[in-house]
Amino acid sequence: MKKSKKAEKKQEEVLEQEEVKQEAAESNEQTEEVNWAEKASELNDKYLRLYSEFDNYRRRTTKERAELIRSAGKDLLEDLLPVVDDFDRTMEAMEQTEDVKAFTDGVRLVRQKFMGILQKQGMEHFEAKGEDFDSELHEAITKIPAPSDDMKGKVVDVIEKGYKLNDKVLRYAKVVVGE
Repeated sequence: MKKSKKAEKKQEEVLEQEEVKQEAAESNEQTEEVNWAEKASELNDKYLRLYSEFDNYRRRTTKERAELIRSAGKDLLEDLLPVVDDFDRTMEAMEQTEDVKAFTDGVRLVRQKFMGILQKQGMEHFEAKGEDFDSELHEAITKIPAPSDDMKGKVVDVIEKGYKLNDKVLRYAKVVVGE
């Protein structure tokens, strides 16, 4: 009987240990479920914050780009205002003066000032007369018989000057080509 009491005690202890293990396992499952729910909630929160930050960034950059486009020519226009003032003074002088030479010199000075501002902005004209015809720079308006053999395939006359802005063609030179 002693052995059976000991055996029963051992069995009871084993059963108690199994119950404790089972309760611990159930507790761990609940804890894991809670942890997964917390992690999902945390990740969702991070996602929403990141999404809203990106949306704010996108709106801000769109607004800044629109503002930049609206004010892109501001510097150029500010530089051109003195030229407009010079043209106004030239128009007044034209009405008051009889001296054509002085008036012509004044107009020439205003043109030089205007071209200086355009060059400061990166615009320059390129020579075409006497150059080989280049479709990357020139637009042929017409062809005429070349005045000499060395002018064949070259620009004989320039109808409109060509301009570049920062080494990119802004306007092709309209030319007459010798053939």
